[in-house]
Amino acid sequence: MSNLTTDNPVALQSLMDETIFGNGFDFQSDLPIYPMQEESRAHVQAVGLASSETKDTSYVAVGIGEVQQAIPSPSQLASGSHAVNDLEVLGGEFIYQGNKEQGILFILRYEQYPYFSPAALDAFEKTIGALKLTKETVAVLNLANPHNPNDFKRIMQFFQPTKIILLGVEPASLKLPFIEHNSYMKGRIATVFNTFSFEEMFVDVNKKKLFWNEFKTFIVS
Repeated sequence: MSNLTTDNPVALQSLMDETIFGNGFDFQSDLPIYPMQEESRAHVQAVGLASSETKDTSYVAVGIGEVQQAIPSPSQLASGSHAVNDLEVLGGEFIYQGNKEQGILFILRYEQYPYFSPAALDAFEKTIGALKLTKETVAVLNLANPHNPNDFKRIMQFFQPTKIILLGVEPASLKLPFIEHNSYMKGRIATVFNTFSFEEMFVDVNKKKLFWNEFKTFIVS
């Protein structure tokens, strides 16, 4: 993975200072927020591969939680009785949120929420925002949704990603080789980065720091 580079001294200093994880995923006032929908500064509560069948699917390891909302059932999806999500894409092989055109795919497994828990959503938006991304420009797939196949080959063929982030999803559940947390494996089409869920990071500062150090380099590489 290439080193993090930038010609913006303010951005470089901010990233090196680890400000995104300095205080419960909040930003410090001097952190440059790149163009995206403005986030509130409320403190987050701690409780809270184009791939065809002929593509090479072998990989080589190269690196190192409030109101509960249930995932909508197929009947709820048909009746429209669940809360409207303007970023959700329905009617295809997968139900997902956001946009797959940029090739960045976050995969998670939340049984109690359509995508993230409220606290995790806030942390997610702030984390990707620091790297000039928004929830409108990346794809988020919840494998706990019964509509979505837990099949890595089908995921690759549908989303055609180049960068995949597993947030609290065990690689073995997708029949992938073992990948250490905050490490990655690289294939001919996509690189898979395996890390903890945000809930795990909320309660362990070291996990947050390890995640941010590797994630920022992975995204800009």
